[in-house]
Amino acid sequence: MRDASQAVLDRVSSSNAVYERALGAYLGLALGDALGATVEFMTPREIALRFEKQGGVHRHIIGGGWLKLVRGQVTDDTTMSLALGAALLQGQREGRPFDTRLIADAYVAWWRGKPVDCGNTCRRGIQRYLRDGSLAGPQQDSDGGNGALMRNLPVALATLGNDALFERVSLAQAHVTHHHALSDAAVLGIGYLLRALLAGEDRLAEQAQALAAAHRAFRFQPYPGRASGYVVDTVQTVLHCVTTHDDFEAAVIAAVNRGDDADTTGALVGMLAGARCGASRLPRHWLNRLQRGVLLDITEQASALLALSMSPRAAPAADPHPF
Repeated sequence: MRDASQAVLDRVSSSNAVYERALGAYLGLALGDALGATVEFMTPREIALRFEKQGGVHRHIIGGGWLKLVRGQVTDDTTMSLALGAALLQGQREGRPFDTRLIADAYVAWWRGKPVDCGNTCRRGIQRYLRDGSLAGPQQDSDGGNGALMRNLPVALATLGNDALFERVSLAQAHVTHHHALSDAAVLGIGYLLRALLAGEDRLAEQAQALAAAHRAFRFQPYPGRASGYVVDTVQTVLHCVTTHDDFEAAVIAAVNRGDDADTTGALVGMLAGARCGASRLPRHWLNRLQRGVLLDITEQASALLALSMSPRAAPAADPHPF
């Protein structure tokens, strides 16, 4: 029997170029997540010592890490993305396209499903929603993490061709848990980089520089060398790695070997680098280690979200639950 990754690649070969890039982005996110989770919260020196027999570089999907994952298992970066994507598709089926309350309910269901990990800011936002039903908390400094950024890929796919809708839904899903100006800027800025790649534009270095110029906190040259969960550190690491390395595998390996919030930096670098190269050029030896269920869920959802973006019912006049 053929392996699941081969079936996915066969499907891509008979599809169009946008789907090839979209699936590359979504699978790339999961691959970076699975690779980076092994070394999350480690320092670069600790990683080099731990993987001394591999030349001091972590380069294989093996699981483990502080979460004690099985090989090929993903973390909240991927599972929250899938929860968001499922909410967008549910809204379309039920005649409630891009309803923020459905998104918030999906985050609740995800959290109640006991995920392997949940960031403190995500948990706090979900608990606030359960307590008072509010879809956004007040702006606060403690919301400057990368949790809203890490999961926004489904919105980028579902709103292709409609920038205004992309911005509205991106910020709405973000504010359920994260309400911070730099988080907002990162969600939109990285989202636009992704959308350009999905459209086949190959100006990533130029566009990354433009993002850093528009938001000086994100300047990544010279690279400051921090890869924490603070959204500024995350964006700097992501931009540095995807502009320094053209090869998918090299870019993701560079990101996760910075340690710290390695699953998220790996996921976001994998997302952008995967959109750049397309699904058929992702490393097979990594795809074969990704959990089969995740591989198949991503494949189905990527296709459905792209179909949603082309639906005439995809853009309501206004969010029925703006607050």
